[in-house]
Amino acid sequence: MRRFILLPLLLLFASPALADPDLAKGEKAFMKCQACHAVGPGAKTKVGPPLNGIVGAKWALTPGFTYSDDLKAGGEAGKVWDEATLDAYIANPKAVAPTGRMPFFGIKPAAERIDLIAYLKQFNAAGEKQ
Repeated sequence: MRRFILLPLLLLFASPALADPDLAKGEKAFMKCQACHAVGPGAKTKVGPPLNGIVGAKWALTPGFTYSDDLKAGGEAGKVWDEATLDAYIANPKAVAPTGRMPFFGIKPAAERIDLIAYLKQFNAAGEKQ
């Protein structure tokens, strides 16, 4: 009986999603985003807004960018891009913002999303690495 309990626990704690995020893998994952988004010093609006300081930022933060109604409403309601919300959005943008215009089907592997969020988290609002 004890073996049946220990094996799932070992598998759970050996899961790559629980490992420390890999910034190099996060940077590589960001390549899927960079056609529309920029991050770092001098990041400008492209098809999508720059993502400097996105972790912990209020929804619909970038002045002058035309956000969908649901993202604007979320910003007005005080919603922020915490890690859990970003994770859900990156996994499936339409599940978080159904009227959003982001033409992206999401990143399914949890470990890749964790790495990407860790990569984005290192940039403050000015685009400097913290």
